[in-house]
Amino acid sequence: MNILILDGNQNQAVASVRSLARAGHTVIAGESSFWSKAGWSRACSSTLRYPSPARNVEAFLNSIAGFVGQHPGTLILAMTEATTLALSAHRDFLIAAGARLVLPEHKNLLRAFDKDETTRLAASLGVAVPATILITREDQAGNALKSVRYPVVLKPRASEELTAGGLRTAGRPRYARNDNEFNDAYRDISNRSSATLVQEFVPGEGTGYFALMHHGELRAEFAHRRIRDVYPTGSGSAVRVSVDPDPDIRRASLAILSALRWHGVAMVEYRKQPGSPPVFMEVNGRFWLSLPLACYAGADFPALLGRMAEEGDIEPNFSYRRGVRCRWLAGDARHLMEVWKGPPSGYPGQYPGRMRTLLDVLTPVPGTYHDLFQWRDPVPELADWVYAFSRTMKGRKC
Repeated sequence: MNILILDGNQNQAVASVRSLARAGHTVIAGESSFWSKAGWSRACSSTLRYPSPARNVEAFLNSIAGFVGQHPGTLILAMTEATTLALSAHRDFLIAAGARLVLPEHKNLLRAFDKDETTRLAASLGVAVPATILITREDQAGNALKSVRYPVVLKPRASEELTAGGLRTAGRPRYARNDNEFNDAYRDISNRSSATLVQEFVPGEGTGYFALMHHGELRAEFAHRRIRDVYPTGSGSAVRVSVDPDPDIRRASLAILSALRWHGVAMVEYRKQPGSPPVFMEVNGRFWLSLPLACYAGADFPALLGRMAEEGDIEPNFSYRRGVRCRWLAGDARHLMEVWKGPPSGYPGQYPGRMRTLLDVLTPVPGTYHDLFQWRDPVPELADWVYAFSRTMKGRKC
């Protein structure tokens, strides 16, 4: 089967290309720029450059439809919310052109991408959630100040929003410990998002549950423990190890994904402190950054999803190796840089120490796998460092 992997510069795209080629598929890596880590993998048969959906959704869709028109039956797999949202919103057009897609109903995908919707859904299912206020108008921000209990996190309602001509990326959350920090954070987020979510700050370790679902029924699962995150505030794992799923997190996640009748892969995120129930954070309805670890451990989600697309369904498979450790080298370097810069404005949680972090990052751990580097396929790792260096130099020029 031909499989087109979108967002080829993502780590999960590299893992997907390798996995699906190993399973015998012909894999094409697509990206909106010429830079594509997955496109330089030996497992990739060819590449496709398409217009960015953030700038022009119609041009993006026409490019994908043109490709599948020449290769009918191609399975399209998106690696980010931006491309997933564009594919889902126009699925009938793409299917008519000859594409295969593995997605839930569009209304359920929109619910999953809406942090306010999923928070209310989790609460209705008896899952612990942070106290939450939704702000859609300026006057609501003033009212929120009267009732909010600090510290809080302010975040966009959705990471990506469809606009008239394309997609808008809403960006990272902000933190506030007082009214001045709240106002600054709200002004920032309201400029890049149509709605702002204000949530109580939940301390603890970021954790999650990863699943492949077939119309609301579980087909494969995975869990890991984060060792270091790219952003020490708790976003994007740089180093992690495979573990058994936490029973409470597994139960809550399956309740949420079943309620959404989810079809395809998803990650459900939580904050957890010892002795306390996990607190729901969000649903990521796509492949995740740390996917390489799952593949190394034997939870080969891309290959399983490919089989499900071809055969209609697969038998449940919950086996994988525990104790497998995996590292994103450039992400770990970014972690060190973030620690050295210090916590972001208003951040109320514990932040790693500089010297301790330097020692941890520089100390090798035998047996560790790498997200991108493989002796038989080394170029994606090199491409990642070149890309990171070019972005750093570009930022300094600005």
